[in-house]
Amino acid sequence: MGEVVRFVSKSERERIRLIREARAIYDSVFPPAEPVNEQRDKAPATQRVIGTNVQRGKGVFS
Repeated sequence: MGEVVRFVSKSERERIRLIREARAIYDSVFPPAEPVNEQRDKAPATQRVIGTNVQRGKGVFS
């Protein structure tokens, strides 16, 4: 009782299917070595990702 049924268009279902397929292909080409949280913890202090920039050394951005 009170169940909500959400309409999902055919184009939205296709979009979701394509995204899942693309992720599966990406993971088969670049398998995740270890969880992201563990990778961040092991990153050297001189190379940390900040937003879209990589900080190297004493505040130099590339």
